[in-house]
Amino acid sequence: METNIYSQPKLPYAPDALAPIISSETISYHWGKHEKTYIDNLNKLIRDTEWEDMPLEDIIKKASGPLFNNASQAWNHIFYFFSFSPDGGGEPEGELAEAIVREFGSFEEFKKLFEEAGVNLFGSGWVWLSQDGDGRLFITQGPNAANPLTQGLTPILTFDVWEHAYYLDYQNRRAEALHKLWDIVDWDVVGSRYTKK
Repeated sequence: METNIYSQPKLPYAPDALAPIISSETISYHWGKHEKTYIDNLNKLIRDTEWEDMPLEDIIKKASGPLFNNASQAWNHIFYFFSFSPDGGGEPEGELAEAIVREFGSFEEFKKLFEEAGVNLFGSGWVWLSQDGDGRLFITQGPNAANPLTQGLTPILTFDVWEHAYYLDYQNRRAEALHKLWDIVDWDVVGSRYTKK
């Protein structure tokens, strides 16, 4: 019997725990169907190839075409959904908070710029907060399965701006959907991804 290299992790909260920001119906479709498909496709594409023993991050950095798309989308969604908590919200603390103020002037200004980057991305994709090797922060946006790992950056936070991420709950109101996500961001998790240089 064939075994899968990658498996879909269990979310650290119940399917209805993020409602009404993200409904259980959206979790069911977005995590339960879309993400499952990316992981299933990834496993099919790498089976019996040189990619099979490669860490997922390395596949994302080196692959192209369908393999890149499915590898990156599988990784992106895990990173996205594991950034949230029903007890989330508030503001970051510690080194990440200091870096945000240093780079963007204030947490409020950072949120405004981050939301604008997500709203202004044409079509589907992602908006990211990442750091470079010197610990500097950057807001980037990218279409489709884009991932800052391909630019040599280390992702810290992402918001999904594919329509399937918000349409059931917000229809075409992408700006509102992005704004509401701050209420469920788990800053303990996100802050742990930042490394001061």
